Amino acid sequence: MEWKSRRIEAILEQALVEDKATSDVTTALTIDPALRAAATIIAKEDCVLSGVGCIPRFLEIFARLDSRNSGRFEVVSHPEIFDGVRLRKGQAIAVIRHNARVILACERVILNLLQRMSGIATMTRRYVDEVEETGAKILDTRKTVPGLRLLDKYAVRCGGGENHRLDLSDGILIKNNHISLGGGIVHVLERARERRKPGQTIDIEVRNVDELNLALDHGAESLLLDNMTPAEVKKAVALVQERGFDIPVEASGGITLENVRKYALAGPDYISVGALTHSAPSVDISMRITAELY
Repeated sequence: MEWKSRRIEAILEQALVEDKATSDVTTALTIDPALRAAATIIAKEDCVLSGVGCIPRFLEIFARLDSRNSGRFEVVSHPEIFDGVRLRKGQAIAVIRHNARVILACERVILNLLQRMSGIATMTRRYVDEVEETGAKILDTRKTVPGLRLLDKYAVRCGGGENHRLDLSDGILIKNNHISLGGGIVHVLERARERRKPGQTIDIEVRNVDELNLALDHGAESLLLDNMTPAEVKKAVALVQERGFDIPVEASGGITLENVRKYALAGPDYISVGALTHSAPSVDISMRITAELY
């Protein structure tokens, strides 16, 4: 993750602005402006870490927003602590040494992001572990929180998953509504082939064997099997192979931790799971702050 990119900086800055971090009235009234503190960020449950790079960036951006509290700071982590690592309950993620007022002002936004991103990474890892040794790869979807997609999808990668399309410009994926509004499978495939740019692969969603055969007959280069059962996915994969097509096949819809392995054993190359980003519970992460004594 390029934490210093403009897009990421804009997300982090907006989080600070939303919380009015530079106008923390409680801290201003109760904490000595010269006090320095040490804050230890701790995983309160087993999890997969994601987002550790946000910690220094939040502090740097805060200094730009409020030069009165810029001050020197350091963020220290053990060499074995990095995004994608499995953490044990009680394990320290990082220690921040900084002005106490700044730490308190940034505490919530730092924890919010770490908790959400680590939650996504942790859930993704559970799915990845479930399909181990099947050959299937776990994909995310575009079902992300508006404005947080880059972070959500990065968290998926930290959990061992792979990213599907980043946005609507990132590849051709013909779905049921395109087919319905565009005149049917044959027509939309023909139009996509004629108008696509070089290098763009045509992926199309199909719901049954008839649609699958029609898609194969008219130039589909990748298939998304929509809301099929594991048994139906197995038959679809076998049909693609029997017809001599060597194209990616993805299963999607109705997939849970309880059934994902059954889907993986049915033979698709990919399994996409919207729950990775729209339903992952946040991980419990806390910050323990103490005054630095000299």
